Amino acid sequence: MASIDEKLRRAVVGVAGLGGLGSNVAAALARAGVGRLIIADFDMVEAANLNRQQYFLDQVGRPKVECTVENLRRINPAVLVEAHNERLTAANVPELFAAADVVAECFDRAQEKQMIVETVLARMSPKPIVSVSGLAGYGKSNAITTRRISPRLILIGDGQSGIDTEPILTAARVGIAASHQANAIIELLVDEIKASAP
Repeated sequence: MASIDEKLRRAVVGVAGLGGLGSNVAAALARAGVGRLIIADFDMVEAANLNRQQYFLDQVGRPKVECTVENLRRINPAVLVEAHNERLTAANVPELFAAADVVAECFDRAQEKQMIVETVLARMSPKPIVSVSGLAGYGKSNAITTRRISPRLILIGDGQSGIDTEPILTAARVGIAASHQANAIIELLVDEIKASAP
């Protein structure tokens, strides 16, 4: 039977979006020893991102995908990173994340979140997706929880706060949600996905 380290080394995780959630989730998974990450985002690093995202002042103005690859290689030189500097759509998600064992939904906007969750569930069976809803504001750390909505959907967050109701996004609260998300992914990889492999 494979060890936990070996299961994580063999794992492939798709990270959709590299903002406050995705940049932190990717870093946590690289630190945990996940062997391959497929990352995708079309955005650039802005100075306003630095209060909660895994970027540095000298990376402002560069593509998030490029900076994430650079940062992940500093964290874990052994991690393989497949990077896509493009906007994710219902048309390209299944192809870009075809090799992933699990997909992390790390978008900011509700419409984009809905798109990727629906796409993965409808067109990428049996892959699970770990999504986030409700992480804005500050305080109330224990309000952020991990819930299994269905066999293939895990939802992180308080289910209420959003950037439309709580305009403040802090590194601490975003980081709590991202850590929940990374932990749920690791649990899936170790306990479920690889358990059924021959």
